Amino acid sequence: MIKTPPTKWDMEADVVCIGSGASGLGAAITAHDHGASALVLEKSDQVGGVTAFSMGEVWIPGNHYEKELGLDDSIEKGIEYITNLAMGYSEAWAVQNQAIHAPVALEYFEKTIGLKMILVRHLPDYYYPYIEGSTPEGRCLEAEPFPAETLGEWQHKTRVSPHVPYSMTHDDIFSNGGMANMVNWDYSVMGERMAKDERCAGPGLAAYFVKGALDRNIPLHTNTSAEELVMDGDTVVGLRAIQNGKDIFVKANRGVVLGVSSFERKKELSRRIGTMLDPVSMVMDSIQGMHLRMAGEAGAQIARVPDVSMLGFHVPGEEQEEGVPLWRGALPFMGLPRSLVVNNAGKRFANEAFYRSVYFGLEEIDAMTQTYKNYPCWVVMDNQCRQKYPFGSVMPGEAMPAELGVTADTLEKLAEKTGIDAAGLKETINTYNGYCETGEDPDFKRGTFPWGAMMAGDPNNKPNPNMGPLNQGPYYAVRLHRMAGGGITGSGILADQHCRAMGWDNQPIKGLYVTGNSQVRIDNGALMQSGITNARGITHGYLAGLHAAGKPSNLLQNAIEGGAFK
Repeated sequence: MIKTPPTKWDMEADVVCIGSGASGLGAAITAHDHGASALVLEKSDQVGGVTAFSMGEVWIPGNHYEKELGLDDSIEKGIEYITNLAMGYSEAWAVQNQAIHAPVALEYFEKTIGLKMILVRHLPDYYYPYIEGSTPEGRCLEAEPFPAETLGEWQHKTRVSPHVPYSMTHDDIFSNGGMANMVNWDYSVMGERMAKDERCAGPGLAAYFVKGALDRNIPLHTNTSAEELVMDGDTVVGLRAIQNGKDIFVKANRGVVLGVSSFERKKELSRRIGTMLDPVSMVMDSIQGMHLRMAGEAGAQIARVPDVSMLGFHVPGEEQEEGVPLWRGALPFMGLPRSLVVNNAGKRFANEAFYRSVYFGLEEIDAMTQTYKNYPCWVVMDNQCRQKYPFGSVMPGEAMPAELGVTADTLEKLAEKTGIDAAGLKETINTYNGYCETGEDPDFKRGTFPWGAMMAGDPNNKPNPNMGPLNQGPYYAVRLHRMAGGGITGSGILADQHCRAMGWDNQPIKGLYVTGNSQVRIDNGALMQSGITNARGITHGYLAGLHAAGKPSNLLQNAIEGGAFK
């Protein structure tokens, strides 16, 4: 932190946004539209941020698309759902603030930047129908295909994703049998969109916001790394950045917005303020926790809720950028029929088709040995699974690369090669195969969550889309690795309802805002729900931009004073 402003500034704007995902761009766009000048600084050479790496889902209860279709939902039901699953880690005002403003922010960006969204039909909440407030469909939205050629010179500077089929919509995927039946997709649609560079999923969502910024002539500076905040007394007035190897000073007349995602690519931060030791990561190398360092020096509170983690694997030879391995999420592949996940004792420990179950199972500790009971772990598949379903980029029938996994003719030999207990593995598979006859899993309820059946199941597999016996060799095992949550971490900066960073005196730090994954998740606590992160980013950008431009939203205060919430 620099406590004395420089005598000369190299750039200047009313609102300076760090990070070019939906939250940073959204803040810049909103501030501009309300009379404040804005600019965006991006550390990498491409814009779009972690938003572009996502599946592009935006989860908003009570959105106007639901109302148009006559679906039964409301903001209040969404609050009930989140509160029931937050495990006490949420703050009521933060849940309410997000719930009230998300539909408003959505409509705002639709009207101002031409954001075009589609309601994903028949996609339920994670915990439907088991948790009060959950719904069978309606809350999950995605962007309509975006024509990237309209970005002009920024077309190839706007990030695409190595993780998702970014030329396919959810309907394209689900109507052709889901992720399990990738070989049966209509690739003519994919080919047409790729030829035109029409982007779906996260790359499409991010592109809408990039176009919104470009249409307003908001400067986007890539390869510019924010390093230190500049303060004048107790107010943030700008920052020092490095651009093309040189220090530059950027003046922020009304505020600096930190929207740089998480810290998961910086290993020491993952060890010190996360709960996962040495997780692998699926995000770009620039996600290094800059918000914690910069805001922390300005006196901002760092807070945490339970981490979001997944399991992942690396197909040899795949890179997401030069020298950086591409780690793929194990869901949906570990939830396919004729596969299961076991620990070193050969025992199952979770519902493999519901990754939240797997995550909590990974946290179990053996008190006698003080070791993680269920990690390391392996996904085990039989030949029928490998002949029918993909595993990441390894297509059905392709040989399993030796660097990826182990292949053996029998379960005994598979156990010997992996170090899994042979007796435990055989017993587990025999028991599980018996369950497959009825399609009921009394141990972990596999296939009973409609979301898991849709995302990780084969709709043509009866009687349970997620279950099938492992009874035909050869057998395969892939070691799974703890993987951070794609920019979604448990620790972040505490902020108020206007996204102002909060100091240790519980007062907002003047001129400093924090949005998206840089902000601690007290608005959903321990809950993870696909689409909630993109919704937070869009909403936070809107709120920060409004306040920095001098037009703060009073919706939360008015709702509370009007008795909308108890």
